[in-house]
Amino acid sequence: MNGTADICNHCRNIIREKEKEMKMSRHISTGPSSFIPENEIIGAMPLSDSTVMFLDEEFSGRMDNLTQLMGLHPHYLQAFLRCHYYLLRMDGPLPHHYRHYIAIMAAARHQCSALVCQHVQEFEQIGVCSDWLRGLEFCPQRLRNLNEINKILAHRPWLITKQHIQALVKTGEHSWSLAELVHAVVLLAHFHALASFVFGSGVNPDLEVTEVNGVTDDLCPPAMAGLCTCHLTNSNQANGNPVCNPDTGSELEALMERMKRLLEEREDDDASEEEMFTRFEKEKKESLLVVSAGFDEEVVPPSPVARFVDDPSFGYQDFARHGEDNPPTFKAQDYSWEDHGFSLVNRLYSDIGHLLDDKFRTACDLTYYNMASHEGVDTSMLRRALFNYVHCMYGIRYKLYTAEIVLCDWNTVYSMYAHSALWCTSTGQPGVLKSSPA
Repeated sequence: MNGTADICNHCRNIIREKEKEMKMSRHISTGPSSFIPENEIIGAMPLSDSTVMFLDEEFSGRMDNLTQLMGLHPHYLQAFLRCHYYLLRMDGPLPHHYRHYIAIMAAARHQCSALVCQHVQEFEQIGVCSDWLRGLEFCPQRLRNLNEINKILAHRPWLITKQHIQALVKTGEHSWSLAELVHAVVLLAHFHALASFVFGSGVNPDLEVTEVNGVTDDLCPPAMAGLCTCHLTNSNQANGNPVCNPDTGSELEALMERMKRLLEEREDDDASEEEMFTRFEKEKKESLLVVSAGFDEEVVPPSPVARFVDDPSFGYQDFARHGEDNPPTFKAQDYSWEDHGFSLVNRLYSDIGHLLDDKFRTACDLTYYNMASHEGVDTSMLRRALFNYVHCMYGIRYKLYTAEIVLCDWNTVYSMYAHSALWCTSTGQPGVLKSSPA
């Protein structure tokens, strides 16, 4: 069989065994996502007129796979596009080629080649400083100074201190103004999150890649190059049989019963701050049991996007190292988006606070009031559980630590998916999610 050099060792061995019995053809997943059937995406809810206007202006009538997939949630897509468009296209502290280069740096930190490729092309179309695309050493020192905060925000945000900000804004030849730095940091965080969406939703590479001055030869290879069939089909088996969990129905029923009981118990929960801290420590240790083993052992293959990455060995690590009595954590009550973040970014970068706030609220409130075949379900507890659970993995502790995060830990389907998505964005390996729920 031809082309076996493009697939992983596990599948190569299976193919060799199968070839002894029959000729096997490679099946490549088509459509926007390798996790979600194409017909479900095409049949999504219609988009609003304002969203269609954004799409026409941004994509000239053709949506990329990421946007089509996000269109499954049209209200969020609309909030996302307004923010995305403002960050990249509208007036702001940073010039447009800086914006796309920062997007490249953020996406490359997670080895998200799809986003890197997209913004490499955007950068080239601006028509300036094309030599920057040869790698970080060819871009200005001012941009290279973002490397430290980029890698920490991407992988270990609990390590961020005011000294990192001071180092960037201190007086000097390569310093940043506060307004420029706010724009840059929002861009970094925006594309770190977007890379998580790409991996966590199984976004397939776009089939059409526009080559610009030959730059995309290695950064933007043909859509399916380098991806194994098992990665694209989200299957643990190379024969194409779907992975099925026979206990999914019973687990869902148990989860809903658990949610109901926790809601009833919540009002009686008068735990002290010490007890809440103990809960956090317990959850932190349990959550990291799943994820920590793979990070140090996994060898990430070289990638063309590595030219935009400084210190590539820096990745996610347990924020609670063995033997460390007081691991660094971020107390959520010490910072409030409503009281601190919103006013700061809006003052330094006009209107971005409103756009971010709309995106945050839309994401937090997004629900269709159902779980599988069950209609009229209040999913607020589960959504809050997932929100807090991911924060816990990144060392963010809540003073009012209730039972929600335990709900997520108790349900292994959601907790495993959260850990897999975290692993995936740290290594750039899409295949890790093949054991996670789609």
